This record gives sequence, structure tokens and C-alpha cells, in this order.
Amino acid sequence: MSRNAKITASGFYAPDRVIPNSWFNDLLGEDVDSWLRDNVQIFERRWCAENESTADLVEHACKDALQTSGLKPEDIDLLIVATDTPEYISPSTASVIQHRMGFKNAGTFDINTACAGFVTALDTGSKFIQADRQYNKVLVVGAYAMSKYLNLKDKKTVTLFADGAGAVILEATDDSDTGFLQSKLITKGEYYDYMGIYAGGTHCLVTPERIAAHEHQLQFVKKIPKEVNPEVWSDLIVDICHKSGISPDEVDHFFFTQININSIRETMDRLNLDFGKAATIMNYYGYTGSACIPMAFDRWMKAGKVKKGDYVLFIGSGGGLAFGIALFKM
Repeated sequence: MSRNAKITASGFYAPDRVIPNSWFNDLLGEDVDSWLRDNVQIFERRWCAENESTADLVEHACKDALQTSGLKPEDIDLLIVATDTPEYISPSTASVIQHRMGFKNAGTFDINTACAGFVTALDTGSKFIQADRQYNKVLVVGAYAMSKYLNLKDKKTVTLFADGAGAVILEATDDSDTGFLQSKLITKGEYYDYMGIYAGGTHCLVTPERIAAHEHQLQFVKKIPKEVNPEVWSDLIVDICHKSGISPDEVDHFFFTQININSIRETMDRLNLDFGKAATIMNYYGYTGSACIPMAFDRWMKAGKVKKGDYVLFIGSGGGLAFGIALFKM
């Protein structure tokens, strides 16, 4: 029989520290609250505590997913952590979590495709299950602690980015009518130098000069054309649905990268789709990068919005520029 991967549980974590828009009004000495509300519909976000880091976020999300699933740590065969704000450059954040959580039977690795990381990891974990019978339960986590890399004087970045983690558990199934259906990953590498953290690796080690220039922090170096996400997302949705033998309007839920609500609206409008099918959580959690898609998915799952038999599309994009899409039937 054919073997597939299905989503059986999800997990969520956001730090306790709430940063309202008014905090930035005081920090920057101007009204940014009105712009954030009107243009990106962010009202507040969560930031890590001073002693909280990416591994802490991942650990909480993993615990929530395990509790939801009823699984034990020793049941997990593989842990994949998607993040571009890792605990260390080396070793992987996933290895830290394997030890903390007692995933004694799990292999581990990190994936970094920036904010497209979760969809990339979801694609990877599903194919591990499809290809190899020793992987039956795979835990996939998207995590983001970008507050650690923000320049508090940079209005373009400091007001948008936030912290959190989301997780899903993939399990093997022989039911050919459920689970992972299609995926696609693409990259537009010509945009690699438009946004990112351009110090800390072998190309640009952190030096006093780079610290003074804020190169060790997140930067928007060039403006990415606003039509890029809607164009690429629309094309990916049409392509993936066509390959699966369904139309886009048959998809029940869309989980997009949550950096700009207008990009989501434009994508849905281009395809003549009901905006109500698109999950949005940026209002109270800000932009959480590789964590935003699984965080939104978990909120919808726990609210009972996602039903058995629903078609669910995950669409991610991030620095690089990297894009990923994955279609599941619940």
C-alpha cells in the first residue's frame, strides 16, 4: 500500500511579554500606531523575555503538540526545526531540544529558508515519512526570536517583527485519501541582498565596525516590490491545485506568511477567493516569520475551524527570497 504523512496534532507558544503599538510611539517619538493599524493591522506583538531564547520557544510548542497528540517523547522519530534565529550558529537548535525534551529515538536537524522555513520543513518531514518506514512520527517546528536582532531605532523593522513558535506532528498513514498531497519550493535568489542579517557568518563576522553599522541586526536594505508575494503566491496556488485535481476555491483554509495583510488580500482577490478562508493572526502576535504559519494553523485547529476532509494550503515566503507551498487533506 502507498504510504503518506498526515497532520495529527499542533502546538503553539507565544512569550508572555506583550508589546503594544503605543510602546513604539514612546520609543520613536511619533505616532506609528495609526500606520500599523491601518496598513498592516498589527495592534500588538509578543517579545521574548531577556532570558528567553529560540530553544525555549520551541520547547514550549513541542510540549503543547505532544499534550494535544497524547504522544510521549520517545514516540518521536524525527525533529525538524525551521528557524533563521537559531540558538547558536552551531550546533543545531534541534539538538538542544532533543536533549531537553527527551526525544531519545529522534534524529534532528534545523532548516533555514528564512520565513519559508516551516513550509520547507513540512515538505521535508512528509517526504521522510513517504520514503522511509523507520520514520512514523515527525515533529516539525517553526520558531522565531527576531526581537533579539532588532535595531530599536529602525522604524521599518522594530515595529513589525515578533517572537513565537508553532509545531505540527506528522504521522504515517496508509489512507491514500488523506494527508500530504502536493508541494513546491522555489527561490528568487536575485533578492538575496534585499533583507536579512548580514553579519555573524563566514562572509561577515561580527566586528565593532559591523555592530556600529547595525549589520548584526535585521535590515531592510532594499525595498522588495510589493507585487512579488501576490504574484508568486497566486501562481503557486494555481499550480499546486491543478496538480492535485482541485480548483483553488475548493481549498478550505489558506495559511500564509503573515507579514502583510494586504498581500494576502490581493492574492485572494486575484483568485476570486473568499478572504475569510485566509487565517490571520498578525493583529495580536505581530510578524513571527517561520513561526507564523504553524501558529495560525494551531489557533484554527484548537478553535475547531479545521475539519476532517478539509483541504489546507500552507504558503510561505521569506528572505532569499524563498517560497514554499504544501497542500494537505485533513
